[in-house]
Amino acid sequence: MPARDRAVVLVSGGMDSCVTAAIAARDHDVAFVHAGYGQRTERKERACFTALADHFGVERRLLIRLDHLREIGGSSLTDPALAVPHGGPGPGIPSTYVPFRNAQLLSAAVSWAEALGARGVFIGAVEEDSSGYPDCRRAFFDAFEAMIDQGTRPETRVRVVTPVIQMTKSSIVALGLELGVPFHLTWSCYQDEERACGTCDSCVLRRRAFSQAGVPDPLPYR
Repeated sequence: MPARDRAVVLVSGGMDSCVTAAIAARDHDVAFVHAGYGQRTERKERACFTALADHFGVERRLLIRLDHLREIGGSSLTDPALAVPHGGPGPGIPSTYVPFRNAQLLSAAVSWAEALGARGVFIGAVEEDSSGYPDCRRAFFDAFEAMIDQGTRPETRVRVVTPVIQMTKSSIVALGLELGVPFHLTWSCYQDEERACGTCDSCVLRRRAFSQAGVPDPLPYR
């Protein structure tokens, strides 16, 4: 994307999306979008989104509801009857995968991008050093770009931008520090909103990343 073109950024409130937002805000005129879908830490994630939008001085903000994802179920992030796995990522796709969530997030973001005349949608997906979600692979985003080209106006050109997708989590932390990212305003825990559990997949990945980067994690843990 050419510098200073308008871009829509999907901001979950986590560390990866925060660093992605910092990259986008450095180079582009940004608008932030956040989704609530009945996830366990929805309230905390929304508060982090608001704090990050304030930090980056973003005026254009969109909050979307995808409550049907909770009704559909099939994920321990949205179904309280399913236990959140602990101990870090293992083989296979974990129960925290929300079925086809990123396609729905991107659809809303692309709709807004087309209305705003934006040239890109930024998403903080990580492919290698992550939980292994199938909708966090670059191949998925390439396929989604092809769908965008087929389903939007002829003059619309919206790219799906994934600046941290091939990075390790520790490298993302290091880059965030270079960019002055407010990691204290982010949240990664899958199940708690006051003090992070420290043992769910997302907490394990985050704690390992900060440890490998050689810097303290500002989040409180149980």
